[in-house]
Amino acid sequence: MNRIKIGLPMVLNAIIFLTLSAQLVLAQGIEVPEREEGDGPFERVVLRGGYIIDGTGAPAYGPADIVIENDRITQIAVVGTPGRPIDPEGRPEEGDREIDAEGKYILPGFVDVHSHIHSQNVTPESNGDIGQNVSPEYIFKLQLSHGITTIRSVGSGGIERIMDFKIRSERNEITAPRIVAFPMFGNVDSVEAARARVREIKEGGADGIKFLGAPRDILWAALEEAENLDLQTTMHHAQTDVTHANVLTTSARGLDSMEHWYGLPEAMFEDRLIQDYPSDYIYTDEMDRFGEAGKLWKQAAPPGSEKWNEVMDTLLERDFALNPTFTIYVASRDLMRMSRAIWHDEYTMPALWDFYRPSPVAHGSYWFYWTTSHEVEWNENFRLWMQFINEYKNRGGKVGVGSDTGYIYSLYGFGYIQEFELLQEAGFHPLEVIRSATLIGAEELQMDNEIGSLQVGKKADLVIVDENPLHNFKVLYGTGAVKLNEESGDVERVGGVRWTIKDGIIYDAFQLRADIRAMVRASKIERGISLDKPLSISNVPSDSL
Repeated sequence: MNRIKIGLPMVLNAIIFLTLSAQLVLAQGIEVPEREEGDGPFERVVLRGGYIIDGTGAPAYGPADIVIENDRITQIAVVGTPGRPIDPEGRPEEGDREIDAEGKYILPGFVDVHSHIHSQNVTPESNGDIGQNVSPEYIFKLQLSHGITTIRSVGSGGIERIMDFKIRSERNEITAPRIVAFPMFGNVDSVEAARARVREIKEGGADGIKFLGAPRDILWAALEEAENLDLQTTMHHAQTDVTHANVLTTSARGLDSMEHWYGLPEAMFEDRLIQDYPSDYIYTDEMDRFGEAGKLWKQAAPPGSEKWNEVMDTLLERDFALNPTFTIYVASRDLMRMSRAIWHDEYTMPALWDFYRPSPVAHGSYWFYWTTSHEVEWNENFRLWMQFINEYKNRGGKVGVGSDTGYIYSLYGFGYIQEFELLQEAGFHPLEVIRSATLIGAEELQMDNEIGSLQVGKKADLVIVDENPLHNFKVLYGTGAVKLNEESGDVERVGGVRWTIKDGIIYDAFQLRADIRAMVRASKIERGISLDKPLSISNVPSDSL
């Protein structure tokens, strides 16, 4: 295979990218603008006649009225029977703002447990090797317009940057989801420095810490310090450290949750310690890295085996949370589908598309020559991975919904909803998917006393959609779902989140998406990119082939 080599390891590249992002944001004065969107909070809002999916796993019920006072749910009243006129007697009194939700579905605000807030940061000196060059405003609006009201930001620049976003969001000074801050642990060279770094993160006001990997003694010391300080932890088990840091060894040291799936199949190896790398494998060659990753699950113990059950039992006993982020790897099993996803034309910034395209230096842009064989391997990888995740859920384990969007042709907001579809493919009932996206996500972030379910006393974080998402998750996409109108014969698009409510503030999701389309259109015009043709992966026009 033809290789493209790079000198700097991608693990370090990611950390350098985040650090430089923060520095450049400060240097250029790029900030999230003050909030202009959203109405409220109001003294009293009443949502009338919707069907409620409360996030607990209970079936939908209603029609019901929901009363919101300032930022809290204060009343939920069933007001009738489906398909029959609603008796006005016994309905809650009028509010300062009312929303007719009759026939619509109301859900708790969604929780994305794996999110990044990248920054506008490309400079002439960067040679395209810095980042995505998209604004936090663009990211936040994509998230809110898909019903995401809380994100766990795992590595989004320095502590100061993420805490600024977190505080401003808490005050609702910016149009953004609630932010749970998990700065990256980074690189340190001693046990003492590891403990000091964890204390620094705690003192900076962060909610938790994300690990990527580290030498054994340093990682164990950091995890111990985090546990002593009651600091939440999650980890991407980098393959560079997985011989000592797999999910069994890290969870034994107090790690709370894992991202993706690295470190999980390795814990189930029976006839090896290290995955079966080819002799010419180079980890910093992105195509090597992701190509061979697609062969990893079949090297682990098979489903139902003693080793498979041993690992699962241990993680269940430790109340360990799994955040698979299936969506970020879908292009590995179907590049054509993801690179031509319907939302790219109107919602993907050209600069972000630049980051997606094959590149030896942009993390996750590993399409140097992606083959049918790669996709076949990845399909089998998904099958085994999904089987483990579904069984873990069935046995009472926590499975959160995270997206890790902004990489690998996966777009903010849209990728999160795609994770719903992938969890259903894995075997989750749609109600189980919603539960993972709401209550389980809140539990994982230790916020279930405030968010995660539609319950009197909890925060007024809600999603309102015209169609039934349990019947078809596609109605939650900003592009909606295609449906034939049998009466007119017209092919229509239905759905798309109608309103997102966060802290009692009502956001018109349709308008947020219109804002995003305007951003993308303006960027294309500025760069001289055709508004009528799709963005191209290659530099060669398709009509010349």
